[in-house]
Amino acid sequence: MIRIEHLTRRFHDLTAVDDISLHVAEGEVFGFLGPNGAGKSTTIKILTGFLPATSGRAVVGGVDVATDSLEVRRRLGYLPENVSLPVDARVEEYLDYRGRLKGLPRAERTKALERALDLCGLVPMRRRILAQLSRGYRQRVGLADALLADPPLLVLDEPTGGLDPAQRQEVLDLIAGLAGKRTVLLSSHVLTEVEHVCTRVAIIKTGRIVARGTREELERDAGRQGEVHVELAGDDAALVAWLDEHGLTHEPHPRGGRVLHLGEGGDPVPLLASLVDAGLPVRRFQPLTRSLQQIFLDLTRS
Repeated sequence: MIRIEHLTRRFHDLTAVDDISLHVAEGEVFGFLGPNGAGKSTTIKILTGFLPATSGRAVVGGVDVATDSLEVRRRLGYLPENVSLPVDARVEEYLDYRGRLKGLPRAERTKALERALDLCGLVPMRRRILAQLSRGYRQRVGLADALLADPPLLVLDEPTGGLDPAQRQEVLDLIAGLAGKRTVLLSSHVLTEVEHVCTRVAIIKTGRIVARGTREELERDAGRQGEVHVELAGDDAALVAWLDEHGLTHEPHPRGGRVLHLGEGGDPVPLLASLVDAGLPVRRFQPLTRSLQQIFLDLTRS
């Protein structure tokens, strides 16, 4: 659905996006992550036709953004980070207007409007003037707009910004429910949300993609696979001595014991057997997995 090839965008002497390539499959919910200033928003603006690329190519559903941006815009729904809405229109009036801009015939537009209002929890607010809405509800109106024409691709930039926990969960459930039915490119700073709904992610730093894939693949790229937390019942001195004797890399764990680095493909089972055979009183032996947030920090920390 999305294919980005060697995409670069320069602003005078600043390279905001630096030769990135990316593929998002049809029906995939894909996370696009990075710290502020990393190049996420610039990439999204190129993909949605708001900015031209300096070089490289972006293709949506087989259509080149540079040569036919209007057709690309017909194929996607876009929710920007900061939703800009008129102050004096009512919710349903605004969405009806947006449906007309998207070229929806009247009968189809009415059905699409009702569907979007329902999906985004806006039915009770349909007659409310936009200026009277909270930021959370304004965000919902933006999401309803993105969904209105039933596009095959949704590009969502911080879709849960300003929502309370219950509203945030509703939006995440909605996005998760789109998997297999729509392609979703999701950018968010709330990494637990991304981990909840995305099958794969790409992490961009200073304009370059530093990792991509599933959480397990990112963990490998961060160089932190094969970690085990070992703690003895008592002093760790005997454990440290045994580990040093056997040439195993380790470091202190914040809650006590040691973190052993077995490396990718390292099997912890023989290690546990060796510790027991050595007569060490093992109280904890826990293979460690890392959250997406921990992996993100490892890959983007200066």
